[in-house]
Amino acid sequence: MQFKYPELLWALLLLLIPIFIHLFQLRKFQKTPFTNVKFLKKVVAESRRSNTLKKWLLLLTRLLLLTGLVLAFAQPFFAEKSALREKEIIVYLDDSFSMQAKKEGTPLLDDAIQTLIRSVPKDQRFTLFTNEQVFRDVTIEGIQNQLLAVSYSSKQLNLEEIFLKGSTFFSQDAATEKNLIVLSDFQTRIASSKTDSLIGTITHLVKMTPDKRDNVSLDSAFIATTTAGNKELTALLSANGAIESTPVSLFNNDTLIAKTSAGFNDEGKATVNFTLPENERVNGKLTISDNGLSYDNQLYFNLDRKEKINALSIGSADATYLRRIFTDDEFQFDNFPLSNLNYSDLALQNLIVLNELERIPTSLITNLKSFTESGGHLVVIPADNCDLPTYNALLSGYFSTNLVQKISAEQDITNISFSHPLYRDVFEKQVSNFQYPKVSQYYGIRTNAPKLLAFQDKSPFLVGNDGVYIFTGSIAPKNSNFINSPLIVPTFYNMGINSLKLPVIYSVLGEQVNLDISTVLAKDHILKVTKEGYEFIPRQQSMPNKVTLTFDGSLNEDGIYNIKDDDRILRNLSFNHQRKESVLTYLATDQLQGSSNSPSITALFEEMEKDNRITELWKWFVILALSMLFVEILIQKLIR
Repeated sequence: MQFKYPELLWALLLLLIPIFIHLFQLRKFQKTPFTNVKFLKKVVAESRRSNTLKKWLLLLTRLLLLTGLVLAFAQPFFAEKSALREKEIIVYLDDSFSMQAKKEGTPLLDDAIQTLIRSVPKDQRFTLFTNEQVFRDVTIEGIQNQLLAVSYSSKQLNLEEIFLKGSTFFSQDAATEKNLIVLSDFQTRIASSKTDSLIGTITHLVKMTPDKRDNVSLDSAFIATTTAGNKELTALLSANGAIESTPVSLFNNDTLIAKTSAGFNDEGKATVNFTLPENERVNGKLTISDNGLSYDNQLYFNLDRKEKINALSIGSADATYLRRIFTDDEFQFDNFPLSNLNYSDLALQNLIVLNELERIPTSLITNLKSFTESGGHLVVIPADNCDLPTYNALLSGYFSTNLVQKISAEQDITNISFSHPLYRDVFEKQVSNFQYPKVSQYYGIRTNAPKLLAFQDKSPFLVGNDGVYIFTGSIAPKNSNFINSPLIVPTFYNMGINSLKLPVIYSVLGEQVNLDISTVLAKDHILKVTKEGYEFIPRQQSMPNKVTLTFDGSLNEDGIYNIKDDDRILRNLSFNHQRKESVLTYLATDQLQGSSNSPSITALFEEMEKDNRITELWKWFVILALSMLFVEILIQKLIR
């Protein structure tokens, strides 16, 4: 038994007062004459015994009365040790897309919120955080409406991030009991390589389990082939559970233009194809319907008229190979000798190739530096006998590059930087028996630029990055067979394609997306991204012939967005959520070390409430005191 005010127990010393009174009570005797006392002897003896009994009974009742009053004011109680410690409660509520799975017809997130509202004591203060939101030091009544308005998030913290973030909300007071409650479906992707429990913290895991794990997901879509007048759109689907087929609908804006059925193989995969007109603008949406997760039931994409990339070759060398690579369907390619070059056209280009000029005039150097500073891409191919001082005047501004003496030695180009963006998707695997091109002579080079292609002795043949590429030797047929090698097409094609970052048919939310819009903005104008009343200004850089937009996770909602200059729509852009949460596989939480498992939210808070329960006893001691008062009255009346 414990006391709320133990210092009041000193009042029990007051029990000595009735003891002293009863033990040392002074009595005055009065003589009364009787004619004969023989008959009173028996009565006197009986009276003395009765008075003695009455005295001790009164002493006992008064001691019990005073003891009851003192103990009642000291407020005794029974409680567990944990009930006396101040408690801090931090709750993590998983609001990721996987919580759309249903239990008894209710999404897991909704079920968790409603159970929290019913289970958390009204006066309990706690902190709750989700994957994106934080509610600090609140009561359940204070955030009830905000909880009911919580929407699903595309972000998902892993267990290590949950534990670390939860620990930041606890105080530094070592005397408090710290409880971290994790409410989640514990999908497999929540696991982390390091899941050590927090020292000094009691971690409670409450697993929300759906009734079924059936789900169909629209995973991705891409243009598989392009023929004369048509494009073939291919969509990939996956399914969890015993699902044989599902209908797939294709919309252009709000108009249904095609519908087919996807049949799943034994691995739960399916492919469907749609044929679309080549030059038609399509604001597309693929849709399915299933009883699993809903976020992956639609996939947005858009097909637009492809913008042509402006490419220019400067030089009198043969540029036939460039014209074959920069085809008319994707590029606007021109080739001019230096004498016919119009310098005002340089700012309109996306890619400029210095095609084996013998010398570079100062005026061209100035314009090229301005061109690259404005985001243009540059390729430098030196002539067999070039004027090194003029070349170095240009190249020194890029990676501190300088060409040195000519080297006359036949070399094979044997080293390819497979990880560089220029060649990253060209080869399925790193090749070792490639038909390597060769050169007869080349220039030595000093540079800080990474090597893309190198000779067998590791000296560079092609260096560059970020839109500036420099060859160390001529690729003319009299010096090299590079033009006839398999490397020529991916090298120059990727240089051209990367000079203008055209939108793909859709992008993934949460990933950084860069794209170029071919437009010239008026002064003080900016591009805006809009969607059904929502307006967003992305990070952008305006250049003479384009505007570069950067999306770095600021958008959270999937759909088709308009890119506008004032009210003029320049292009549409589609975003979709990642499909990582569509695979409904879950962790076994009983295997996680340092954590306790609870069958439900209600059971957890009932157990915590039981640990906090205090049984107060002061009322019983008041009843004891009143009972002793009543007993004393009875003793006074009945015993004489």
